[in-house]
Amino acid sequence: MGGSDGAEGAKVASVDSENDKKAHAVAEEIAASAGAAKAFKADCSKIPEINRLVDEVIESYGTVDILVNNAGIVSRSMLEDITVDEWDRVMDINAKGVFLGTKAAIPEMRKEGGGSIVNISSISGIAGQSYVGAVYNASKGAVRIFTKSTAIQYASEGIRANSVHPGPIDTPMTANRKGDPVAEAESIARIPLGRTGQPDDVAYGVLYLASDESSFVTGSELVIDGGYIAQ
Repeated sequence: MGGSDGAEGAKVASVDSENDKKAHAVAEEIAASAGAAKAFKADCSKIPEINRLVDEVIESYGTVDILVNNAGIVSRSMLEDITVDEWDRVMDINAKGVFLGTKAAIPEMRKEGGGSIVNISSISGIAGQSYVGAVYNASKGAVRIFTKSTAIQYASEGIRANSVHPGPIDTPMTANRKGDPVAEAESIARIPLGRTGQPDDVAYGVLYLASDESSFVTGSELVIDGGYIAQ
């Protein structure tokens, strides 16, 4: 919860579900640039934890006017190999987590007369793929259409909702390709701009959608993939 780094004037709630050291590292990085940030721990798939998180953020900052639903896990299992437990786990984090975060934040945004919700989906939520699990595609597709429904249902209250659809980005989730030069080369060959995206490529898109500069943008999907799905 929160928005941009300190340079943009946001007070940031950095949240991690299992390792609050990561959340603290982000908060410390923001604080080092003269920004305002605090670390929190919560599992986005559990209602009590999300409700507690919102209460803690309100206690710390007084309001929630930006929500970035960014938690996600990947599956590369082929359809016939996906277990029910794996399906439920991926859907719990990637889809239900977005629902619970949004559900909890909207009443607080309403009190402030509006807000911006940015949901991180994926190009996997737009196009089918042979190299990721069908459950991952399904979860990210759910985020895409859920975002549009949220935008339509709450536009009259000044609450905007948009989704971001990254392509291959250099993050720990895609680190397996770094150890396989062939896989990495094949991935880059699919990208018209000829490189893997960097986290900042996505962060600047999120910043735009979170800010007042996008005040006339809702129900939209921002694809950040180097041209991958334009082919």
